[in-house]
Amino acid sequence: MQKRQERRGPPPAGRAPDAARLREAALQHLARFAATELGLARVLARRVDRWARRAEAEGQDREQIAAAIIQARADIAEIARKLTEAGAVDDAAFAASRARRLNQAGRSQRAIRAHLAARGVTPDTAESVLEEAPLDELAAALGQLKRRRAGPFAAEPPDLAARMKAMGALARAGFSQDIASRALDMAREEAEDRLIAARRG
Repeated sequence: MQKRQERRGPPPAGRAPDAARLREAALQHLARFAATELGLARVLARRVDRWARRAEAEGQDREQIAAAIIQARADIAEIARKLTEAGAVDDAAFAASRARRLNQAGRSQRAIRAHLAARGVTPDTAESVLEEAPLDELAAALGQLKRRRAGPFAAEPPDLAARMKAMGALARAGFSQDIASRALDMAREEAEDRLIAARRG
């Protein structure tokens, strides 16, 4: 039986990604993932960067590669803008959905704001979203404690050292001292009820 020949090396670079191919790539990405306008532009830019590296490795003309990159960047900005105008990309909807999911996963508002900023959500958009649908910071802190089996979820009543360790972990996760104290002081049954209510929205 003949052995299947293994593929060697990266695929050929081919021609530079034009506007039509970049738009198709954008639509394929949006079919699988939610994205912000900036996040989508970054995904497309990485695609162009990969092409440019392969093209250069193959010995394609550097000036032509540079010109193709400049054109692609202009195309990317236009594609992301048009898809946003068409409603295929919605920064506010992305922020609301991601903030809700992260809150239920036990992330603090501070951590959520940082996450949204890294994904290209402007501070104004994040602020507007969080004002319209305030997050349950206490439930998020309880979620952190449940994963760590600390506070109300500890197997044994926590001593002072365990409490201080849990307080430190919550502070590093972005929770205020007031929220951390309230979460740590809550009875287990009440804490479970708060988490169930938060998941139901």
